[in-house]
Parts: sequence; C-alpha cells; structure tokens
Amino acid sequence: MKNYLKYSLYFTWSVLIILLLLHELPALTIGGYTFRKVDLLSDIKETTNAEEADSVVVLPPIAKPAFVDTCRAGITCIVDYSDSTWRGMKPFYEALNQIEDSARLVKVAVFGDSFIEADILTADLREMLQQQFGGCGVGYVDVTSSVYGFRPTVIHSFKGWRGHAATDSMYFERSKQGISCRYSEPSDGAYVEYKGQSKYASLLDTFDIATVYFHNKGNLRLSARINKEPDSTRVFAAAEGLQEMQLQGKIGSVRWRVNKTESAMFYGATLDGASGIAVDNFSLRSSNGTSLKNIPAQTLKEFNRVRPYDLIILQYGLNIATQSGKNYDYYQKGILATIDHLKECFPQAGILLLSVGDRDYRASGGEMRTMPGIKNLISYQEHIAAESRIAFWNMFEAMGGDGSIAEFVRSKPSKANLDYTHINFRGGKELAGLLYESLIYGKEQYDKRCAYEKE
Repeated sequence: MKNYLKYSLYFTWSVLIILLLLHELPALTIGGYTFRKVDLLSDIKETTNAEEADSVVVLPPIAKPAFVDTCRAGITCIVDYSDSTWRGMKPFYEALNQIEDSARLVKVAVFGDSFIEADILTADLREMLQQQFGGCGVGYVDVTSSVYGFRPTVIHSFKGWRGHAATDSMYFERSKQGISCRYSEPSDGAYVEYKGQSKYASLLDTFDIATVYFHNKGNLRLSARINKEPDSTRVFAAAEGLQEMQLQGKIGSVRWRVNKTESAMFYGATLDGASGIAVDNFSLRSSNGTSLKNIPAQTLKEFNRVRPYDLIILQYGLNIATQSGKNYDYYQKGILATIDHLKECFPQAGILLLSVGDRDYRASGGEMRTMPGIKNLISYQEHIAAESRIAFWNMFEAMGGDGSIAEFVRSKPSKANLDYTHINFRGGKELAGLLYESLIYGKEQYDKRCAYEKE
C-alpha cells in the first residue's frame, strides 16, 4: 500500500512557509480600510508599540506663560501664551464682564473644518454660553449652503442664487469671497429665508436683530419680510464698502428678496439677541485653516467694522494629520501667516487655537489606535500658539487622549462616526461642555487675578 504521509508533511511545510512569507508583506489598505497582516505568532509573542513610539516627534520645550493658573482636577485648562500682547483670552473675559453693565453683545467666531460642520459642537457651546450670559439666535448663516438640510439650529431656505465656495474647483474668485470663504450671486427675484426653531437647542426660536450683508456695485432693490408681515423695501445705491440691511423686533422668521440688481454679491445674515452672546459657525469642509489668509484683508476689515469679534476660535487639523506624520513645518508656516492675517484684520479680538481631536487608524494587528501623526500635529499646534502669542486648548487631551475617539464610536448611543475621525452631534455636545467648562474656569481665574492685582 502506497504511503501518502510524506505528501501531507510536504503540504503542511509548504503552507507554513507561504504564511511566514506573507507576514513580510506590508499591510494591505483598500478604500481606507487596512487589513490585518498575516502573523502566525501574534498570540504568543509580546506586542509592542515601538514603531509608533519612534514616529512621535519631540519638539523643543515651550516657554510657559509667566502666570499659569492652577488647573482644577478634571479640567483641561486653556493655556494663554499672549503675555502683554493680550491677544489671548483677555478680550473675551473683559467683554463678558461688560455684558451686565452695558448690555452689549459679545461676539465669538468659530472657524473650522468638517469637524464642526452643520453647527456640530458650536450649537451646544452657543446654548451654554447664552444660558449663562444671555442672548439668543443662531448667529451667522450663509445665504446658500450645502448643509442647510442637515443643520438643526435654523430652518434655512433659498432660491435663485449662484453659490460659490473656496472648495469649488471652478468659477470661484478669491477676491469676491466673504468672511466664510463663500459668496452668492443673486438673480432678480432671488430670496433667502431663515426661521427660528426650538427642537435642537433653546434660545433659537426667536431673535431680536436680523442683518444681511452684501456688496453692490450697482443699484439694488431689496425687500424684507418679518414674521410674514407686509414687505418693507429699500433701494441701495452703488457703494464700495460692505453694506447691510438690519431689522429689529421679536423675529421668528425673516425673508430677504432681491427685487432688482445690477451687480451684487451676498454673503450671509446674522440672527442675534440685542445683548448677551453670539456664536458664529464658519465651517469649511476639507480646510486646513490656511484658506483664511486668502480672504482679502479689506473684506475682513469691513466685516470687523460691522461685526467686531471679541474671541476668534480656530479648530483645524483633521485635513493635515497623516498616520505617521512627523514634520508639519509647512503647516506651521501657513497657519502662523493666517493668525497674523486675523490679528491685523480683527485687532481687538482674542484668539484661541484648539488642537486637533483624536483620530484612529487600524494597526497591522487589526486594533484601532491613535495616529502617531496626530500627537505630532498637536505638538506643532501648541508651538504655533506659543509663537503667535495666543491661547491654546488641547482638545485631544480633553476628550480623553489615546483611543478616545474609539470610545466615542463604541458608546451607546455613539458619539462619533465609524470613520474614527468625525464626532456627531452627541459627541459635539460632550466636547462643547468640556470647552465651556474650561472657558468658565479660565474666566473665574482671570477675575480672581484681576481682583488680586487691584489690592
């Protein structure tokens, strides 16, 4: 009888050799998903993160501010590098102290990428600040929008416009863009309507002041309707600077209609309270933040004339970080130029830079891990804040550090999307609460310090 045992042995050894050779191949990535590497010894050998650790860059130590507040346990405190330049948190804290005495409107602009798109995070931060310091309304909303159907904080409709954004591949002209990196050109009869709502957050169903912003190089006939009352119409003569049409009252809805125009560009409208807090969301998908320096300085200065901000918050990084990125010098150079541009155009505003949040990738072993490139980028971002003398908040640390985005995804209900990158509205509410707590704690420490210095 023929012996086949040796063939089985040959086959076993062949499979074993093939599998060992497959382990030497790099991990395969298809459509953003990285498949696990073949590793016969994965269950018995010790797992280390040496590769990831080696990819984390260590930048020179940052010179801490002369005065550092004691940070209460459980809070990720804002670090203010402004010193005597006062381009950090002081303008915002001083403005908050003036609300009760002068009934003023404190204005906050939040510039960011898709992380805050559709008012994620800013919606809840706005509500918390308005509940504490007063105010109502959703703040700035573009005339046209690609997310108008998904943004829960305002009911937004429009017709008859050609909308343009900095992310467009064609027909966008940098010189025409407004503060949100967008502009809209109307045809005769074009309209835009905003209605308050109360389903997502409080204090958004009505507002006291509604203002639309535009440029018109020719005559413009513009009508407005509040709460379905009869239209009021104004004729605007050709002008060089930024124009506005403002309406006041207890407003639940407002509609502007372009009756006749020769040459006009519209940007957006603000829906505010007469006093308290206004928080404007300026999100631009795929932006790394450097697009802000392409907005003409004259345009930003005109917006500052009609809407001077007390605090500018910058949230960027998702479109910069790479899995193992070490060198972000090119980004540092670009964002420093952006911050200088904002300082020039908004000379009264404080500036707060948020670090990028956690972002995971699937490692060769199949587990989700924080990208080493994320930690490198955060180091760069803190150095950017220190070099430009502004304030810095480590959002990565606040949300829990390593693996926190995976915890957001796994929570029930989930607080982040399955891309292990973007938070959803539940995650936005949690991060807004953490940032709000840091802002309030920072103000308390500022007030205590000012009181001590007066003694």
